[in-house]
Amino acid sequence: MTTVNRLRPRRSCLAVPGSNPRFLEKAQGLPADQVFLDLEDACAPLVKESARHNIVDALNNGDWGNKTKVVRVNDWTTHWTYRDVITVVEGAGPNLDCIMLPKVQDAEQVKALDLLLTQIEKTMGFEVGKIGIEAQIENAKGLINVDSIATASPRLETIIFGPADFMASINMKSLVVGEQPPGYDADAYHYILMRILMAARANDLQAIDGPYLQIRNADGYKAVARRAAALGFDGKWVLHPDQVAAANEIFSPSQEDYDHAELILDAYDWCTSEAGGAKGSAMLGDEMIDEASRKMALVIAGKGRAAGMERTSKFEPPQA
Repeated sequence: MTTVNRLRPRRSCLAVPGSNPRFLEKAQGLPADQVFLDLEDACAPLVKESARHNIVDALNNGDWGNKTKVVRVNDWTTHWTYRDVITVVEGAGPNLDCIMLPKVQDAEQVKALDLLLTQIEKTMGFEVGKIGIEAQIENAKGLINVDSIATASPRLETIIFGPADFMASINMKSLVVGEQPPGYDADAYHYILMRILMAARANDLQAIDGPYLQIRNADGYKAVARRAAALGFDGKWVLHPDQVAAANEIFSPSQEDYDHAELILDAYDWCTSEAGGAKGSAMLGDEMIDEASRKMALVIAGKGRAAGMERTSKFEPPQA
C-alpha cells in the first residue's frame, strides 16, 4: 500500500466551486499551495451532479502545476457522498491528491471513506492508498472525538477547523465567521485550535485553519491567520485570490528565521561529527545549540524549503 504525503505545502488552501468552470480555470493560475474543488457548501443541490463532471474534467485536462489537488465531497449524512467519491475518483483518481471529508464526527466516518477509496482503487487498477484524506472538524462532537479521528486511517494527512458550522453547533454569539464573539475578552477559539493541533501533531498530521468570510477585510484575515500560524498551524483556507499572498507569507518563515534555522542544522551536524569533535552541543555565535535546537530548526527549515525559499547565509566551521 502506498504511503500518503503528509508534508505537502498547504500554506494557502484555495476553495473553488466545482459548479463554476470559469473559477476552476482561473484557480489553475493562482499561486495557492493547495486547491480544493468543492462539491459541498459551494454547490447548490441542483448542480452537485454536474459539478462532479466539471471537476473530473478540470483535474484531467487542467494545468495545476505543483499544487496539491483536493476535492471536498459532501458529508456522510447526505445522500450525495458515495456518488461524489465514486464519480471523482474513478474519473480522475490518478490526478487527485486527497479527498476532503467535511463535518467529520467520529472515526468511523473516516474509515468508511478509506474503505470506499480502497475499493475504487482496486477496481480501477490505481495505486492503493495513494489518495489521502483531509478531515474537517465542524461541530462539538467532532472536536470531542478528534483524537480517534486523527488515528482512523493511514490515509489521513491533515485536520481542518471549520469555524462557520462549528460556531453554529455550539451557539456562539457571533455572525462574523472567525471573529471573536462580543462579550468575551479572551480568544474564544484558542481551545478549539489547540485541541485540533495537539491531535494532529500527536499523529504527524498537518493542521489547517478554516476560512475567513469577510473577503474584503484584508487586515482581519491577516490577524486571524497570524494567530493560527503563531500556534503552529500549517496553513489557512483562502476564499478569494487576494487572500493567497497573505496566507503564503504568514505561514512561511521570515528570511531571517529560515537562514538561522539552516545555520543551526549545519552547525549541529558539524559539531556532532568527528571533525567538529563529536560534541552534543556547541555555540553558534552567542547561542548554545543542542539536539532540541536541531528539532526546532528542522521545523522552520522544512517550512522554508517547502515554500521554495533560498538561503542567504552559509555556515563556516569555527577556526581551531
